[in-house]
Amino acid sequence: MSDISKDSLEKILTQLECHFTWMLLKDDVDPDELEERILEQICFLQSRSKVRNYNLLAYVKYLNGKREEALESLQKAKEAAEEEYPGDIEKNSLVTWGNYAWLYCHMDRLPEAETYVKRVESVCKQHQSDSPYKMTLPEIYCEKGWAFLKFGKKYYEKAKESFEKALQEEPENPECNAGYAITVYRLEEYHERRSAAAGSSLEPLKRAVTLNPDNAFVLPLLALKLQETHKAKEGEKYIEEALSKHPYDPYVLRYAAKFYRRKGNVEKPLLCLTKALELTPNSGFLHHQMGLCYRAQYFKMKKAKARHQVIKENKLLELSIFHFQKVVERKTKFISAYLDLAGMYAEAGQLRTAEETYRKVLVMSRLTCAEKQEIHFRFGHFQEFYKKSELEALKHYLEGLKIENNSFERNKCKHNLDRLIDKRTKKGLVDALSLGGLALICQLNGFKEDAIKFYELALKRDPGNEEFLSAIFNLKLSLQS
Repeated sequence: MSDISKDSLEKILTQLECHFTWMLLKDDVDPDELEERILEQICFLQSRSKVRNYNLLAYVKYLNGKREEALESLQKAKEAAEEEYPGDIEKNSLVTWGNYAWLYCHMDRLPEAETYVKRVESVCKQHQSDSPYKMTLPEIYCEKGWAFLKFGKKYYEKAKESFEKALQEEPENPECNAGYAITVYRLEEYHERRSAAAGSSLEPLKRAVTLNPDNAFVLPLLALKLQETHKAKEGEKYIEEALSKHPYDPYVLRYAAKFYRRKGNVEKPLLCLTKALELTPNSGFLHHQMGLCYRAQYFKMKKAKARHQVIKENKLLELSIFHFQKVVERKTKFISAYLDLAGMYAEAGQLRTAEETYRKVLVMSRLTCAEKQEIHFRFGHFQEFYKKSELEALKHYLEGLKIENNSFERNKCKHNLDRLIDKRTKKGLVDALSLGGLALICQLNGFKEDAIKFYELALKRDPGNEEFLSAIFNLKLSLQS
């Protein structure tokens, strides 16, 4: 083995296709929670490739500073490759070898790192690859897609792109079709485009189920998609099929619970979730679903205004808070869970704790535009209806609207801002903030001259406001062009 410097080795390592070169950032996940989730999938999802899961587990363990344990996971990936791909171990081990090379380099074990680089180089040469250190393979694109998918919504577009590349090479590949369908579904869910017109994941899910009739993940997702596209009766057949095939699979149970909760049946989901929690007691997703079920029961009972049910109502409130607290303990970057928790703190009269929770999530790092908009909307709602502070509510609705990202959350901010300004105007409460809000709404609606008038009125009440001055200047400039 040649004596290679670490710098020279690192230049080669950047060319390898593996988790270390896919820009999967620690800041975007909770490594401890993700590590546990991968182990759960290895245990329960027999249809998933153990090679891919052990590879990802090794990388997450590395992120957690567990380098020796990461090596153990890579050893398990090697062993799994012999079982899963007996006829083509080498091509299906390129990612594993790349991970080995990177990990050994980080451990300053350069001879071992170079050994795995040589293995990759040998396979690439054998298959006459254009690059000495990487190959364009559907298997690698597929593994890349699953890794992106596991790292959360910020990576969904990258996951979709990877699965698409894999499917161009192998359109009938069951794993790639499943990954693609799940990614498209999650993208729709993330953007909250749940309407009959937003059924772009429906056909991919159907195709994935045809190719993966026993897949515990795609069956219930197809059921949920059918429910969202007003085909609930057909969807329920798939849910029942999934439950009959996988009665003790926590993933099937959790999606079945989601299906029945959306249907309006709260008791059945709680039974499914309780069963699933016995199998995976630390699942943040399950605790979140439990919290949502108890919250639904609480608001239903509160709406009925049955005085004799006050004790039960309070118990439901406590249970909802308990489960939402469990979620944020496990999934510290689960924004919606924080907002759900804050909302129930407000319901419980714990206004200071609720406000602290909203402020905590507002200053979190690496928030997406949609997340910021949702936080401002929910915080504004809290200020308006619980703190009775209309001005603070206006500020948050306005901040959400200012974020230039077309989303469902932004539309909610716009609607509430418009409604609240109208309410205050009728009471004779016309201030610079309200006028600025009206100006922005006019501007977004394309009424530039009206926007200028409102900004000028706002400026009279708040002379020297740089934001108003800048908006007026830019609007007038756009009218001249």
